[in-house]
Amino acid sequence: MMRPVTMMTTGHWWVRPVGVALLAACADTTGTLVEGGSAQQTVRGVVDTGQDQCYDNLYEIACPSRGSAFFGQDAQNAGQPASYVDNHDGTVTDLNTALTWTQTADINRDGRIDASDKLTADQAAAYASSLVFAGHDDWRLPTVKELYSLIDFRGVDPGASSSSSDAGERPYMDTGTFGFGYGDTSAGDREIDAQLASSTRYVGTTMGGNVTMFGVNFADGRIKGYPVGPTRLSEQGKGYYVLFVRGDTGYGRNQLVDNGDGTVTDESTGLMWSRDDSGEGMDWQEALAWVQARDAEKYLGHDDWRLPDAKELQGIVDYSRAPDVTGSAAIDPVFSVTAITNEAGQRDYPAFWTSTTHLDMSPVPAGEAVYVCFGRAMGYMNGRWMDVHGAGAQRADPKAGSAGDWPQGRGPQGDAVRIDNFVRLVRDAGT
Repeated sequence: MMRPVTMMTTGHWWVRPVGVALLAACADTTGTLVEGGSAQQTVRGVVDTGQDQCYDNLYEIACPSRGSAFFGQDAQNAGQPASYVDNHDGTVTDLNTALTWTQTADINRDGRIDASDKLTADQAAAYASSLVFAGHDDWRLPTVKELYSLIDFRGVDPGASSSSSDAGERPYMDTGTFGFGYGDTSAGDREIDAQLASSTRYVGTTMGGNVTMFGVNFADGRIKGYPVGPTRLSEQGKGYYVLFVRGDTGYGRNQLVDNGDGTVTDESTGLMWSRDDSGEGMDWQEALAWVQARDAEKYLGHDDWRLPDAKELQGIVDYSRAPDVTGSAAIDPVFSVTAITNEAGQRDYPAFWTSTTHLDMSPVPAGEAVYVCFGRAMGYMNGRWMDVHGAGAQRADPKAGSAGDWPQGRGPQGDAVRIDNFVRLVRDAGT
């Protein structure tokens, strides 16, 4: 049963009574349903990640010049900066995406973001459908692409630290604009249990059969698949923080055009992509160098290709596709994707590097980079390899080294370590 929700007039929150039938009716079931619709799409650039420093395989460096090692990373390709307006009614409007958000995950309005604010995936969908707030009743649970538009990669992952007061950690969100809370350790959460729910369900299953929702973790800077229903820790299901959204339902829908010359233009973002990928995996420094080599040869007639940043690459994930369901990568078939054999010996599809460094509180703070899984996001659990986070997950791993150093993955789900990832090129279509 959904936990009782108190009607609140302070802050303009009001939630209509919700029953079990409505809970069931509000549960999205497929990525196609979540991403579908007929709203007119407008062209808008991808909001920048916010990353404004350059890094080598370990630490911050002066931004390198063209032709040098590590040239072409995120900070050297400034995108459209985030631009928010505080509406002074508990909502924030994003001027880039034309989406309006509730400003805080403190849904019970007690001045704290903690375990009492968390909802299960089904509860969150039902809550959104019943929410009347700031004079509007058309709030919804955001898609994973809408939610990811808010991520800011100036964040610093706390990792295994146990206190949200640790010096140096920083949320992957503009906390001057939005309310943010780490996991409620007093209620048994880990500090990184700050996942926000989305309406995007994985079309496959994870961890041997779990119905799965994609969530964005603004504490550790990742997208992963999370269980929707009961878990071994909770019969009710895992709880998540929530922000609600209203406005343009076309955001995040690709309008892909095959240009017939080896390139694909996404008319929704104004980005041009290479139809083919690199055909082989490589470490992060090699990926940046591979892009420079393609520019030097004017690959497909252009010399301004770049390694996409995290938001650009996540923007072409097709969450209606997954290897176990469609027999394909999680990307539109207009793109060619090299097949690989994964850790379980299955035919699968690779992860792709981004130009974005993932910062953390380890002794080598810039030792990892962000990648997006277009095939299964594998992990080692219960003595075997399986899809633990879903095709379309965004993770981060060491920029260099050998994945063989982690023969059973790492972390609580035994996440497979991916160091030799593939590359897909991007450039601005209008240049």
